[in-house]
Amino acid sequence: MSYRRGAAIPDEIGIIHNTALGAYALWRFGVGHQDQCGSPPLVPLSFLVLPIVLHKPTVRHVESTRTGSGLALFAAKLGQERENLLAVHTRALAMRGLSLEAIGVAAATGLATLDHAEARMRSNTIGIRRPDLPVGLKPIASAAEKLGHWFAMVGPAQVGTHLAVRF
Repeated sequence: MSYRRGAAIPDEIGIIHNTALGAYALWRFGVGHQDQCGSPPLVPLSFLVLPIVLHKPTVRHVESTRTGSGLALFAAKLGQERENLLAVHTRALAMRGLSLEAIGVAAATGLATLDHAEARMRSNTIGIRRPDLPVGLKPIASAAEKLGHWFAMVGPAQVGTHLAVRF
C-alpha cells in the first residue's frame, strides 16, 4: 500500500491519512514528550508516530496501555503477535512521505518549530488552542500524546529496540 501524495488511496483511508491530521498528531506527540522530559523530541522519532496512531488495531493497544506503564508494556502487547510489532517498521517506511509532509505542515502553521541544528521539533503551546475533535479522532490525539510521554521516558535507542525499528 502506498501513502505517497497523489497515489490512488481509498476515500476512507485518505480521510485519516492526511497531512493536517498528521501535523496535529505530531504536535500532540511533541506536547507529551515535552511534558514528560522538558525537551522537544528528536525529528526521527516523529516518523514512528503516524504509523502507530493512524493504524486502528495498533492505536487500540496504545489506548489500552496506561501512560505510566510505558513503552515496554505497549510493545509487549503489540508483540503478542510478532508480525504486529514488525509491521510498525514497514508502515514507518511506507508512511515516511506523509510523516515528512505532516512535519512541514506543523512547522508552516506554527504548531511546531524545527531546530535544524539539534534535529528536534518543539511543539508550540503558547497561543495554541486544542480543537474539539470528532469522537472518532480523539483516540489518535491521545495516543500521540501518550507516545510522546513513553518515548521521552526511554530515549531513542530504547524506542528502536522496543518497537523493533531501525533509524
